[in-house]
Parts: sequence; structure tokens; C-alpha cells
Amino acid sequence: MTVDDEERVLRDAAVVVDGGRIAWIGAAAGAPAADDRVDADGRALLPGWVDSHTHLVFDGDRTAEFEARMAGQSYAAGGIAVTRDATRTASEERLRGLVAARVREARAQGTTWIETKTGYGLDVASEERSARIAAAGVDDATFLGAHLVPAGIDPDDYVREVCGPMLDAVRPFVTWADVFCERGAFTLEQSREVLTAAAAAGLGLRVHGNQLGHGDGIRLAVELGAASVDHCNFVSDADLDALAAGDTVATVLPACDLSTRAPLAPARRLLDAGVEVAIASNCNPGTSYTSSMPFCVATAVLQMGLTVHEAVRAATRGGAVALGRDRGAGAIGSIAVGHRADLHLLDAPSATHLAYRPGMPLTAAVWREGSRVV
Repeated sequence: MTVDDEERVLRDAAVVVDGGRIAWIGAAAGAPAADDRVDADGRALLPGWVDSHTHLVFDGDRTAEFEARMAGQSYAAGGIAVTRDATRTASEERLRGLVAARVREARAQGTTWIETKTGYGLDVASEERSARIAAAGVDDATFLGAHLVPAGIDPDDYVREVCGPMLDAVRPFVTWADVFCERGAFTLEQSREVLTAAAAAGLGLRVHGNQLGHGDGIRLAVELGAASVDHCNFVSDADLDALAAGDTVATVLPACDLSTRAPLAPARRLLDAGVEVAIASNCNPGTSYTSSMPFCVATAVLQMGLTVHEAVRAATRGGAVALGRDRGAGAIGSIAVGHRADLHLLDAPSATHLAYRPGMPLTAAVWREGSRVV
């Protein structure tokens, strides 16, 4: 079984790959000759997962914070400072090794494209180093100097640093800029200043928004034409209308919602309103220390009200749209002629098993650009 770009389930199908791209899709009986063949033996073939929101460049441990949260303490963004301190003191070699190990873990579960952010350095030198490591280790790198205002620094002074020397330092290594527009992090005005400077520098825009309560993040993202706004746990009718009228993708982060015991993002409501939805892991040490996209897909089905097909689409094509990589030659997130041959073979006859058998190791093989990596 194969799920193709037109959202069809094709049975007894074949996919032909040439030069790292998909060259042909159709009935197996009519497949053209190929140099090598892989018999899927009735297993389901999906696009590789597109994880459009992660924070992989970090060191340190925050299990004590997790235990406190499980005991009833509410989540606050201040734990970011704990990771910042550990990350700043880690060697560049160690950080590169940690990122590589996390990427391998994600690949082993079918993820073929990964975005990751800076944001655990929070000074010019540390953010530049994180950006270099991210650019070398993943597929899309995002500047998140506006993750938290370090203690003892005037917020407006820090915003000027983010928009000036810090942005200049990371610019050669990143494609995107992000901001945590949230109480306890950055105000609407500060967030707009950061994103406006990033756009002027030629970066695409992303927003962390509406995670901890109703706020300005969603509407700011739509106003500035951000590619995505991520978290979206608290969505007002006005937010929903803005998203439905614009092109900004609403990225939901199910594993984070469970870890923070937050209200689950209203993915069902967003989809029903016609909003493009992506699912991502938000892999980070404080609120979602997992890169398992199958876990996120299963959670979206079992607890967010999505169908299996909707969840798989959000975790593949939805992520590609959120990263602006869903069109043209070499597009990702779909099985379509001309797209990258990023493929995920399940050890199951259908994608339904991802939710039907949650937590089970169902990845049989993974290809990136036609080369087998798992």
C-alpha cells in the first residue's frame, strides 16, 4: 500500500526512484524496469516524516523540572535558562555529537527531514555557534535568539542585541527566524521588532504562539505572513478566522501538550475551519524530550480527534508546507513524481497501525533521496 500526493491509497503499487527523485508511481504490474527492486511484501509505504519544529542543539538534563511538573507544578518558560547554562559550557564537539545522535534517533522512526532552532545560547557567540551546528546537522536551521530574555538584562536592550549583532552573526547559517511571543518571554511589540528585522535580513518567519494562554502570537504570525505559528493551544474565534483567511500553517505539538499537561491544541477545530495543520515533535529537553513522530501521530489520532489519514498528512505534507518545501522539484512530504524520494516503509499493512498499535516499533526501512538510511 502506498499513500501518494493526491491523498490516495494505492494498493499493489510500485514506486520507481531515479537520481534521488520519484520517477514513477502506479500499479506494480505496470512498473517499468529498474536496476534494483525492493519487495515491500504488503507493507505500507508513506512519505518520510517532516519534523518542522525541534530544538536539538542543547546539553544538560531537566528531569527534576519534569518530575515537578508531574507533581502538579505548572510549566513556565524559565527552565530554558537551565539548558542555556549547560549548552554554553558544552564543547562544540560534544554538541555536534549530541545533535547527530538525536538525528539518528529520529531517522530510526521514519523522519527524513528535520528543522531545528538555536535559542539555548542567548548571547552572540553562543547563538552563532548553535546556528553553525544546526546548519551542519539538520535540513532547516532557525534562529531563535528571542527564546527568553536572560536574567539581569534589560528586555529592550536584549531585543536590540537580537535584532543587531546576534542576527548578523547567525545570518549565514539559518533560513528562518522565530520568536517566543508569550507571557514571560517576548511581548507583541518586541516580537514584531524581532520578526521585522529578520524579514529585512531575508529570513523566513516562524512564531511560537498561544502556548500558555490566549495572546497575540497567532495574529502576529498571520499579519507578518509567517510560514507557521507553533503550539496554538489557545485559539480564539478571531485567531481561527485569521488563520483560515491567511497562509500561515498552524503547527501542533502533541508530545509537548502531554508533557506540560496543557490543553491539547485544537487540531480538529483548526482542520474543520480549513486551516493547514502540521504535526511536529518539538524535541527539546524541557517540555518534549522525544523525536518520535509516530508517537505524535498516534496522540493526534487518539486524543486530538484527527483521523489517521489527517494525522499522517499533517506530519508529512503539513510539515513540508510549514517549511515552504512542498512544491517544485525536490519537494518533500509527499509521494509524487519529481519529489525527493524520502520514504518510510512501515512494518505493517496500513498507516492505521500507527494509532492501532501505539508505541510499537513499526519502521521497517527509511530512504532519504533514494538512499536507504535505516
